[in-house]
Amino acid sequence: MEQVYASGMAAKLRSQWDRDEGLGQNHNAVKFQGQDFESLRAQCLQSSSLFEDSLFPCAASSLGFNELGPRSSKTQGVRWKRPPEICTRPQFIMDGATRTDICQGALGDCWLLAAIASLTLNDNLLHRVVPHGQDFGGQYAGIFHFQFWQYGEWVEVVIDDRLPVKDGKLLFVHSAEGGEFWSALLEKAYAKLNGCYEALSGGSTSEGFEDFTGGVTEMFELRKAPSDLYSIISRAVERGSLLGCSIDITGSHDMEAVTFKKLVKGHAYSLTGVDEVVYRGNKTKLVRIRNPWGEIEWTGAWSDNSREWEGVDRSVRGRLQNCSEDGEFWMSFSDFLLEFTRLEICNLTADALEATQQKKWSSAVYQGEWRSGSTAGGCRNFPATFWINPQFKVALQHPDTAGQSDCSFLVALMQKDRRKKRKEGKDMETIGFAIYEYMGKSGVHLKRDFFLTHGSSARSELFINLREVSSRFQLPAGEYIIVPSTFEPKKEGDFVLRVFSEKPVDRKYDRLIWRFGNMEIFGYYRCSSKTQNVFFHFSRSFSIFPYLSLPLSFSLSLSLSDTDKDLKTDGFGPDSCRTMINLMDTDGSGKLGLTEFHVLWEKIKRYLTIFRQFDLDKSGTMSSYEMRMALEAAGFKLTNHLFQLIILRYTEADLAVDFDNFVTCLVRLETMFKTFKTLDTDADGVIQLNFFQV
Repeated sequence: MEQVYASGMAAKLRSQWDRDEGLGQNHNAVKFQGQDFESLRAQCLQSSSLFEDSLFPCAASSLGFNELGPRSSKTQGVRWKRPPEICTRPQFIMDGATRTDICQGALGDCWLLAAIASLTLNDNLLHRVVPHGQDFGGQYAGIFHFQFWQYGEWVEVVIDDRLPVKDGKLLFVHSAEGGEFWSALLEKAYAKLNGCYEALSGGSTSEGFEDFTGGVTEMFELRKAPSDLYSIISRAVERGSLLGCSIDITGSHDMEAVTFKKLVKGHAYSLTGVDEVVYRGNKTKLVRIRNPWGEIEWTGAWSDNSREWEGVDRSVRGRLQNCSEDGEFWMSFSDFLLEFTRLEICNLTADALEATQQKKWSSAVYQGEWRSGSTAGGCRNFPATFWINPQFKVALQHPDTAGQSDCSFLVALMQKDRRKKRKEGKDMETIGFAIYEYMGKSGVHLKRDFFLTHGSSARSELFINLREVSSRFQLPAGEYIIVPSTFEPKKEGDFVLRVFSEKPVDRKYDRLIWRFGNMEIFGYYRCSSKTQNVFFHFSRSFSIFPYLSLPLSFSLSLSLSDTDKDLKTDGFGPDSCRTMINLMDTDGSGKLGLTEFHVLWEKIKRYLTIFRQFDLDKSGTMSSYEMRMALEAAGFKLTNHLFQLIILRYTEADLAVDFDNFVTCLVRLETMFKTFKTLDTDADGVIQLNFFQV
């Protein structure tokens, strides 16, 4: 099929269908900005040229917009060089990717580098992000590619290898060896994904963790650490989870301040290992930490040269002690709890775990959006509008243990594409969610009265301006509504809601098949609810993808088959879609249910038949003459003046009416006639309207 038009929402839903067929999985990543690595490299090899990426050029715009903007002292004198221009024998990866390959440069992205350092501990995870087969050898063409998880799907990002250099050194991340470039190229690809290098400044390690794995992060406040936290950390390390830690700052003067024992505040570290040693006859729990700067290490107990190492067995000391200034060090778990403030653990989803792992996450993913005036209702502090937020239904059916009713699950709400908007002066919104038990009728978007009379069963611990808010819960088996929101109403944004469980979460997907003549509609109806996403694919004629969860929101896209390519169309815009809802919304809900949509589809089929019948010259459009006959055939008798107004309103620049304008015109006429007949109670052909009826 040839895609003629897709509205924003329709494109998102079509993407869901493509994902069901494998697109967006790690082995079949979406091509970022449409760039295909293999074909681009082949072109460069054939022409004996080095790739130059026009979509992320060697220009000030790729560096930043403020501190790294064109007038910044940090960017003065920056040149872009390829690795063979920087050193004589560049290597992509030298003796394996290790934590010492990642040393921070003049960019405040320690959170990202801490995540990359953790990634090197697991080759399986590393090579999902850094594909095999890249080097500066015979197939070198100045082009490299990396893959990142983005909001429910894997994306392949292509870059050229021109890197920013100042005073002869890489400006940003670099390896300790100097001649190894995989980490610098990975950072560049991530900068391209987010718009520029400066967009990476400042963040939470969990962001990098999740974009490298597709996992979900839990945060632990170490001042309120659970009693079994060391066991949690040990299990997390054992199953390949990624871990990060940091020390909170109390003010801007604290940012990257170094403590007496050489720990850096407001700085992201990675936790890379755990161990237990016998010291003076007692077992001592240790954790291994790494500073992405590649230097400045802890000088307290169990640091590289501390006396504690003299009190352990020589073989243990040989296995664990490392006296080099590489940014990595050991410390006791008790000191870790005292010195650090926060721990982040990224749990890997089922597709990222080794096949031999016994416990795997089951996950459900929902895409949504907040729009001012329709779905941006704010938090529960705003009861008048809270109910208009998107609502997602989940069924918990598998208790943790036999004979018990509680089910454990984890909910993660992530806002999308906020780093890209930093150039516009926008940043993260403050977000959170609430969970309500609801055992009533399916297909109901809960209204204001429900939330005024029912308390939540659970909610996110905080509303916070992070990319993602996540919390773990235990609730009795049953059906629940999750309501994600921004803190204040009218704050716009797109989001992904994920629900994780070590047992399946029932999303209540029902397969639908409708047959209209020679047309078959099939798809998946999420959550058995008219208020949730519905995705349909029409195998014949053209496709319509309705998104039914948003008040007064309905998106249509046309995909024409070979027999329908003669139709001219630009697609149905928002105004047309609202008109269709106004016509078909019989229950006054502001949305189309399945029955209402069925009736609308029958109308569009009828309009298509009329359009074909009176498109006499088979141009795919209607001339004014053809339009007059078509309107009469559809049952509309109009005055000359009204017909002239219609022609002025619905024709394109060539004075022809295309198919989508034809349908919109008929829908509006039908709505007008229907309204008139409703008000014409005595059927005399005349109505009187007061001010408010007008």
